[in-house]
Amino acid sequence: MTERAARLAADTLALIEIASESRNEGAIVEAIRSRLASAPGLQLIDDTDTVLAALPDRRPGVPLVLLAGHLDTVPMAGASPGVVDGETVRGRGAADMKGGLAVMLALATDGVRGTAVDVGYVFFGREEVPIAESALLPAFDRAPVLREAALAVILEPTGNTLEVGCTGNLQAVVRVRGRAAHSARPWHGDNAIHAAMEVLAPIADLSVRDVGVDGLVFREVVSVTTIAGGVANNVVPALVEAKVNMRYAPTHGPAEAEKRLRDLLGDPRAEVEIVSDAPPGRVCLDNPVVERLRAAGDLEVRPKQGWTPVAEFGMAGIDAVNLGPGDPRYAHSDDEQVAAAALARTYDIVSAFLAEEA
Repeated sequence: MTERAARLAADTLALIEIASESRNEGAIVEAIRSRLASAPGLQLIDDTDTVLAALPDRRPGVPLVLLAGHLDTVPMAGASPGVVDGETVRGRGAADMKGGLAVMLALATDGVRGTAVDVGYVFFGREEVPIAESALLPAFDRAPVLREAALAVILEPTGNTLEVGCTGNLQAVVRVRGRAAHSARPWHGDNAIHAAMEVLAPIADLSVRDVGVDGLVFREVVSVTTIAGGVANNVVPALVEAKVNMRYAPTHGPAEAEKRLRDLLGDPRAEVEIVSDAPPGRVCLDNPVVERLRAAGDLEVRPKQGWTPVAEFGMAGIDAVNLGPGDPRYAHSDDEQVAAAALARTYDIVSAFLAEEA
C-alpha cells in the first residue's frame, strides 16, 4: 500500500467511526469543520444546518469547480464496526461515501489548487432521505455564488468511472379500498387484497424500458416495494397500501413521470398519492469541463442508474457528474467497503484534472 493510500484509508476509517446516520450528522459536521479550518486558501461561505461550503479567492474569468459529498449514511443495520482490513477499509459509509469525503478533505488540506479552474468544496447532510428534507437545496439560496460553478463533481461511489446524469426517483403510495366482512361469508364484503392484485398487475407485467441519451442507456423501471393489508385471518380486508417506486430517464421531468404512473395505474380503484419525486440529472457530456475531467483520468463514461445529488445541482443550474472511489455494489450493504488503492486513484484523477492547463 502506498503512503497516500494508507493515509486516505486511515482518514476514511476515522470518518466511519463518527456515526452520521441521516438527520444525525452533527458530530461529523464538527469534525469536518475542524479539518477545513486547516485547509490553506479556503474560506467558509456557508455553515448552516448540515452544510459546509468553502471557496478559494476567485480569479476573474476562471471557471469554478465544486467537489461535493454527502455526510450521512443509511442506518448501521448489520454492518460491522469500521476497520482497515489489509488494503480494504470496511464499515458503514466506507463506499457511500466516507471514502469520497476523505479524498475531498485530503485535497483541501493538502492545498491542491486548480491551474485553469478554481476549486471549492461542499459538504452536506440528509442525502439518504426524501428530497423534501434536502439540506443542499437551501444552500444555493444562502450562498448564491455556488450557482456560478461550471461543474460539480460529486464523489459518490462509481468505481472511479465517470457517471453522468441520473434517473429520477418517484415514490408513491397506492391505496385500494374494499369492505370488511367475515371470511366465512366473503360475499358480504369486498376483498381489498384481491382487488389490489388486479390494480397492481400492470406494474408486475411491465417490461424494463431502455432510453438512450447521448449514446448512454438509462433503464426505466417501476416496482412495488412494500405491501400491507388485512387485520386478521378471519376478516376480509378493507384496505391495502402498497409503496411503488419508479426510476425514469433524464428525457422527461417529474410531471411527465407522475402522469405515466397514474396512467399505468388507471384502474379507478387505485388511489395514488405521490410521496416524493426527485427529478433526474442532466447528461452534461457537452460541457467542456466534463471532457477535460474525463481525459485527465482516461475515464470510462457510464449513465447513472440511480438517483444522486447531481439532480439537485442541476435544479440550481449547475452541471454535475459523479466520480468516486467506492464500488456501487457495496453501497448500503452490510459488507460496505472501499479499497485503499481506489481512494488514491480518485485523489490522483482529481489532482491531474486540477493541474491541467485550459
